[in-house]
Amino acid sequence: MPYTVQTTAIDGVLMLEPRVFGDARGFFFESFNARDFAAATGVDTPFVQDNHSRSAQGVLRGLHYQVQHPQGKLVRVTEGEVFDVVVDIRPDSPTRGQWVGMVLSADNKRQMWVPPGLAHGFVVTSAHAEFLYKTTDYWYPAHERSLLWSDPDLAIAWPALPMAPLLAAKDAHAPTWAQTQADWG
Repeated sequence: MPYTVQTTAIDGVLMLEPRVFGDARGFFFESFNARDFAAATGVDTPFVQDNHSRSAQGVLRGLHYQVQHPQGKLVRVTEGEVFDVVVDIRPDSPTRGQWVGMVLSADNKRQMWVPPGLAHGFVVTSAHAEFLYKTTDYWYPAHERSLLWSDPDLAIAWPALPMAPLLAAKDAHAPTWAQTQADWG
């Protein structure tokens, strides 16, 4: 099996560890294979877009979601380290309003599967990080929303940083959990 798959406290959110082949020359692994991904996760969905971001330490991106055309995401880090967070915003989910987080890094090569309909974000904990992700739907700016990363109702245990998080305006001024309930019915 090319992946070791671990479930999380939120249904459908999976942590994947690829099988890595290493020797004195370096390493090799398949970062994605549609057939093996479907067999390992039970998720058989096409990916339509790949995204790549580079961010400095302390950059916090998220928590983002789309109210229409929700995106499933397969995320990973190719350089540096991030703390990656998913918030369950699905109206009928028993874990609605809960979050899970994990360290993704170039060293651990872990990936996270984020099913459609969840809010997602990350903070860079290394000097910089390169973050790559595949999506199951396209980005629609008119449908994108942000959830306040520091909302006390969510109580996300973000890691301590040597500075205040660096945020985009849309993330710094995002609505709280209570203010976003109309988005989900």
